[in-house]
Amino acid sequence: MAGMACLDAILKFKPGFEVKVLSEEPYLNYNRILLSAVLAGEKSVEEITINTEEWYRSSGITLCLNTRAAEIDAQKKIVTTADGMPHPYDRLLLATGSVPFIPPIDGVKKEGVFTFRNMADTAAILESCESAKKAVVIGGGLLGLEAARGISNHGVHVTVVHLMDRLMEVQLDAVGGQFLKREIEKLGIDVLLNKSTARVMGEARAEGVMFKDGSIVEADMVVIACGIRPHVELAKTAGLKINRGVVVNDFMETSDPDIFAVGECVEHREKVYGLVAPLYDQGKVLAATITGNKGPVYEGSVLATKLKVMGIELFSAGDFKGEEPDKEIVSYQDHAFGIYKKVVVQNERVIGTILIGDASDANRILEMIRSRALVDEKRQRLLFDTPPAVAGSPSDVMSRADSDTICGCIGVTKGQIVSAVRDNGLKTFSAVKTCTKASTGCGTCAGLVQDILKAVCGGEFEEEKKDVLCPCVPFPKERIRTMIQTQKIRKAQDVLDIYGDGVGCSLCKPALSFIVDEVWLGDHEEDRSARFINDRVHANIQKDGTFSVIPRMRGGVTTPSELRKIADAAEKYNVRMVKVTGSQRIDLLGVKKEDLPKIWADLGMTSGYAYAKAVRMVKSCVGTDFCRYGTQDSIAAGIRLETLLEGLYTPAKVKMGVVGCPRNCAEATVKDIGLVGMEGGWQVVIGGAAGKIVRSADILCAVKTTEEAFEAALLFFQYYRENGEYLERTYDFIPRVGLEKIRRETTLAPEEKKKALLERLSRARAKVVNPWDEHKKPAQPLQFSDFVLPKDADALMGAH
Repeated sequence: MAGMACLDAILKFKPGFEVKVLSEEPYLNYNRILLSAVLAGEKSVEEITINTEEWYRSSGITLCLNTRAAEIDAQKKIVTTADGMPHPYDRLLLATGSVPFIPPIDGVKKEGVFTFRNMADTAAILESCESAKKAVVIGGGLLGLEAARGISNHGVHVTVVHLMDRLMEVQLDAVGGQFLKREIEKLGIDVLLNKSTARVMGEARAEGVMFKDGSIVEADMVVIACGIRPHVELAKTAGLKINRGVVVNDFMETSDPDIFAVGECVEHREKVYGLVAPLYDQGKVLAATITGNKGPVYEGSVLATKLKVMGIELFSAGDFKGEEPDKEIVSYQDHAFGIYKKVVVQNERVIGTILIGDASDANRILEMIRSRALVDEKRQRLLFDTPPAVAGSPSDVMSRADSDTICGCIGVTKGQIVSAVRDNGLKTFSAVKTCTKASTGCGTCAGLVQDILKAVCGGEFEEEKKDVLCPCVPFPKERIRTMIQTQKIRKAQDVLDIYGDGVGCSLCKPALSFIVDEVWLGDHEEDRSARFINDRVHANIQKDGTFSVIPRMRGGVTTPSELRKIADAAEKYNVRMVKVTGSQRIDLLGVKKEDLPKIWADLGMTSGYAYAKAVRMVKSCVGTDFCRYGTQDSIAAGIRLETLLEGLYTPAKVKMGVVGCPRNCAEATVKDIGLVGMEGGWQVVIGGAAGKIVRSADILCAVKTTEEAFEAALLFFQYYRENGEYLERTYDFIPRVGLEKIRRETTLAPEEKKKALLERLSRARAKVVNPWDEHKKPAQPLQFSDFVLPKDADALMGAH
């Protein structure tokens, strides 16, 4: 990553170099940070590729994959590869990265023992996950925890073993380590601290690990993730000065004037760096130096780590321990939500911080550390102050230095985003993503990127969605919502008569109908003319004019009695096809319009809303009732979740899933809302998709009890109902609003706010009725009648 980012920076100087890249791996350069997402099954190799073949071609770069550089002759300026081929150079850039550190443990060469560093390691672990039952991950740093998360997602029970007294001791203090341990254990992963591994047990293949205290943990897979060491073997052949890494000066020059180095293989001022932001900073300095534009210097970096560990937000920066007597600690702990915030103050200046569970203030606090600003009156708001960004004026993020990294996954700085916006006239968030690649990794920086865009563009900033709901009623959704609420408008047609053209269209009439329903929580005058035909007759129209009837089967569970009713109705009304859907329901296709109320009466079931912008279903696996891998009762949870939310209209259709273990048989991670069972609790995930767009859901939170999982799901559901744009699916809503903001407004919101959200949801649910009950009394006399015009001229003449 560092080497190719540096090369990209070099090319911006247009130096006229003939460039050749030698890569030992067979892959195009990829985002190593996201290897854990590949291991977890959340991303493919293609999705984490940074530069395509076309980029190399268009940049005039000769790319040699599967080509290991074996030796450097610095006198002759020749790099010899493992196949014996010479590659002469004028200037050489070393970006060899790092190699896994393997502790002195007996048996590490056995089958079933892996490291986790590159794509080949990831592929090997994934293959082993297909048959493994238990895994031990040696190492409780970032790499080890990410490996544990990925392996756990494949249904393998994982034990993390760590030598130190706390996890991630480089980034966390003792309290933070305990918080992280508790949150990880909620995910069903065991954690053993103060354990020194002596050997891997088994003959030819790993069968477990033994510790120096004599205790044993059984495992058929062992992953060693004990940190990294600079990869300096190649540099040694060139005779370069090496300590822990290749020694460089502030211009990123090595001891040889024609050899430069960047990234994890480098040692600068007696420090080596393993985080992406410092390495990208190094690359920009090196690019200037190697192209003859020497001037910028690299003076080291304030180490700041912002990342997701198993879906848990974590941020640390500076001197976060604060152990000396002249340092003050300001802290907050909430064990129920897994939130820990700590700021260290010295001489009225912030010098360090730790944030776990809620890292929304990370950038603000990091700026205070870097700028050494006085705390003064901000002391009372150190931990909970998120100033809003105002379009066209300096915002919180705009006060940061241009060199500050905004997107940690890709290494995009604030200055690069600002320049891209100004130089290319960018006005939308998606345009910034395409141009800079910011927010294309984990996506947590989306809000910051949008704040920068708004501040730079001012009034020219363009929302991804239209500013007005529709030309027929030319106001933004929020203003329409306010007008409906304050003026007590309870009909969609009244909104059009007062504020629109009085007529409306097929876009705005259903949208207004939904907004009125959402504002008044179902206590309004339903205007059927504002609904599509599907909503007017509660069935899905087909291309031949007949309809599809799908009764509700909560959690995908039915009974012999219901199946008999379905079979009898299908025969009685000459249903053309009976089909099992992908949503674990049964679809009766080819029902005539006039037969709809009769078939509903015969079925005696409730509508499945398969035609509406509403809650569709909850798909579930069999869970602990029958499955030997099940850790949670997914059947009961699925039925209950569907019962709690069925019949409610939403901005766009909502599909949900509940699975009893991370094997994810009911595909909860590609649903709008999903509950994923773990040992000892649930993960609540949101914003998944598996249609035209495929998107792995984001983790909203991890909780211990089923009731807590329901609460989190319901909070997000109502928040989406109230804030989503009409026809905006959750997988578009979350990137637009930002996951951190959604968490702050739902699961991390004050109790009063959560209670209010759930109360509004409860009131709306209380107004829900089964639309198929209209078989008793249609809403309109001709609701289920067809108007058939004569088809030929003779009939028309006869009518005269």
